[in-house]
Amino acid sequence: MPAVPEPRDDRLSQVVEGIIRMASGDLSTYIPTSKARDQVDAVITGINLLAGELSEVYADFEERVETRTQELREAHEQMQHMAMTDPLTGVGNRSSLRESLDAAVSARKDGEPGPAVLMIDLDGFKDINDSFGHHAGDLVLMEIAIRLVAAAGTESDVARLGGDEFAVLLPASTMQHARTAAARIMEALKRRIKLDDLDVWPRASVGIHLAAPREDANSILLRADTAMYAAKDDAQQRIKFFEPVMLYSRQLRRDMAGELRHAVERGELQLAYQPVVELETGRLQGVEALVRWNHPVRGLIMPDSFIPLAEETGLIVGIGRWVLRAALEQLVGWRDLVPAGGNFQMRVNLAASELQSMDLVDYVRRALRETGLPASSLVLEITESAFITGGEVETYSLKSLQALGVGLAIDDFGTGYSSISYLRRLPVDTVKVDRSLIAEIDDDDGQLRFVDAVHNLIRAAGMEAVFEGIETAAQARQLHKMGCCSGQGYYFSRPLPPAQLTGLLREGSTLPQAAVRLTG
Repeated sequence: MPAVPEPRDDRLSQVVEGIIRMASGDLSTYIPTSKARDQVDAVITGINLLAGELSEVYADFEERVETRTQELREAHEQMQHMAMTDPLTGVGNRSSLRESLDAAVSARKDGEPGPAVLMIDLDGFKDINDSFGHHAGDLVLMEIAIRLVAAAGTESDVARLGGDEFAVLLPASTMQHARTAAARIMEALKRRIKLDDLDVWPRASVGIHLAAPREDANSILLRADTAMYAAKDDAQQRIKFFEPVMLYSRQLRRDMAGELRHAVERGELQLAYQPVVELETGRLQGVEALVRWNHPVRGLIMPDSFIPLAEETGLIVGIGRWVLRAALEQLVGWRDLVPAGGNFQMRVNLAASELQSMDLVDYVRRALRETGLPASSLVLEITESAFITGGEVETYSLKSLQALGVGLAIDDFGTGYSSISYLRRLPVDTVKVDRSLIAEIDDDDGQLRFVDAVHNLIRAAGMEAVFEGIETAAQARQLHKMGCCSGQGYYFSRPLPPAQLTGLLREGSTLPQAAVRLTG
């Protein structure tokens, strides 16, 4: 009788197949065991346990990877947000504005309104930083940003482009919509900002450009910026829409900056001198050196037209040093014409950026030594804000110039943020009172009393006062009555070229030349 074959055992093939599936990543593999409970089943049980453990490890690994991926995604989003956000104010920055503007340009459909950009620049913000410090300036900027967001509306994007310049993007706007938005923004900005004991009344200039069809973002931003600068130049109209002629003005300004860089080396700068007069006698006490630019094409350009540009471009330091040296050399030429012991002084304006130059004191000392003039013959006139910045370099320069014997004067007093209370703390000898304070003293008794009080406080601080902008005999008489000693203005003389001033000194003339008696 033939032997009966044993049943086929498929478990070994199942083991092989299970191992292959596990190797390919299928950790759900499960190999059933038999009732034999032999060594093969023991191997199968081990493989099943291994598959289970690997499955748990893999699941844990996947969870960790997903958690880490989420963390990286959130970090990336946070970095993107930071890259698109101004860290001080929390509004967008230049990059975010550009991205939003590109999107608005792309989304515009034919026949529909396009985006409008409002460029906003705070007027006089530098004076806040200079007078009260950068912390106060930062607080003002933060409040300005809050107001802009509220005034611009939820459909708009607000960005700070740097410094005191902001922008508002209206994704789809008509001219009337943009004008209304600008007016609303100006109204929000002009309200008082109260910071501890400081009250700030913000002022701003707004330039607007409505994008033309198919106009790109660069052009839109350039034209809005150009309109903003035009608004800053117009004291009567602080909101301006872009007009093509403004680009021409901007190009002229750019050309002027380039030409101004070479004005000193080409000998195009020249000085005029306005006398400072003793009110009682009309005797010349000194002169103020005032720079002009004799442009080869445009003719004589007054300082108001190029000094602000020189300050913006950093050219003011070189121009200021040329003025100082030329003025001192001119004073050397007048030395024999000035009465002995008369203490005739040359007054030279000094910009805030010049005061920040580490080598200013050395330059002044060297110029005095090389011209052979005593330090007391030079008076440097510096604006209020430059005096009270509180920076270490400025303080060093002021104290060193005073120690050198150079006279220091506060210029344009009464136009800044400061008050008379700080006068006694400053290393100055003279206060030049701005013309705006005396303009109405002929007709306004209240203003006359105010000017008298200002003069008395200056004297109480141990300083001399020089009143600028005296244009009438009545003004000169009123100032003389209240005890003012010195003044300058068109009543006495306009700024004169060196030759005419030389004639006055040679003749020993008093001013005004058509003599007016101030006594009696």
